Amino acid sequence: MDAKVYDKAKVYDKAKVKDKALVYDGRSKVYDVVVVGGGAAGLSAALVLGRARRRVAVVDAGAPRNATAAQLRGFLSRDGMPPADLLAAGRSEVTGYGVELVEDQVVGIDAGFYVRLASGRVLKARRILVATGVRDDLPEIAGARERWAKDLLHCPYCHGWEVRDQPLGVLGTLPGSVQHALLVRQWSEDVVFFVHTYDLPAAERVQLEARGVRVISGEVTRLVVQDDRLTGVELADGRVIARSAIFLRPGNAPHADGLLTGLGCRLDEAGFVAVDATGRTSAFGVWAAGNVVDPRTQLITSAGAGSAAAIAINADLVQEDVERAVAGQYAAGGVFSAAMEARVSRLVLGDRRHGI
Repeated sequence: MDAKVYDKAKVYDKAKVKDKALVYDGRSKVYDVVVVGGGAAGLSAALVLGRARRRVAVVDAGAPRNATAAQLRGFLSRDGMPPADLLAAGRSEVTGYGVELVEDQVVGIDAGFYVRLASGRVLKARRILVATGVRDDLPEIAGARERWAKDLLHCPYCHGWEVRDQPLGVLGTLPGSVQHALLVRQWSEDVVFFVHTYDLPAAERVQLEARGVRVISGEVTRLVVQDDRLTGVELADGRVIARSAIFLRPGNAPHADGLLTGLGCRLDEAGFVAVDATGRTSAFGVWAAGNVVDPRTQLITSAGAGSAAAIAINADLVQEDVERAVAGQYAAGGVFSAAMEARVSRLVLGDRRHGI
């Protein structure tokens, strides 16, 4: 038949393959771990695994969440560094330990951890770490996408210091928007809450007013920009409220790649993969780390989560290696075989042993 066959006689599903090059030929090297995603979590995991002398490949599609940000913040020893520089440094570090970087996109992971890439290449792995990040869904407001991560901001811990004491705004969109405004109030006394499409309860209005946050009703239609700087927010009735920066809580969702669900990983109520403290999912051999687990995770905590996952993965592989070695011993006669008994006798008795 024309169907392609994996090693161990596993048949590759032709219905999933349009290009016959999409096949693992059984002769290529097997990676201990394939890391899907080359951000802070993925590269941090690759660094630990590379130093543990594991064979690792990092597959990265080159679309980091913070690509439009000029600087990263709150990362000890890296505060103020351009995000691209952090990734470049990370790539350089991991390749120094033999980690293979693959610029490609994972389009599927089949049973047995055959990782299919958009280019047609297939990687075989013993374990998988998914660190693909999260998608930010922005409101349909003119200028929102263009100003994202510049002066339309999400995290006050990442950007609050840079816009401190300036006239700020918080856009009401999702549940938790008022709490976001109360948080932003820590960085400026001049904060406006734009109700926009948010259903503002009376109790939350009282909280805003008690903290000196001015409430502006009406739907926001446009961000006003002059000389590549945000200068105000325009409402549907034509009013323009002068502001220097706007914060909002974007809608967050995992990328619609189906990788984790395809592997049978359990999701939480919000649709994010459920993991234990080390990032282990409910599926055998699969870990996840970073924003793909929690959209609120910052760079430094994502890097830490990647490191923790890597240590757990290596321990899991060590255990598997031990079990295989023990099974090999028994297959060859084992520790109780005649050959092993003779060897121990030689070592212990030396010339004093006899032939009885």
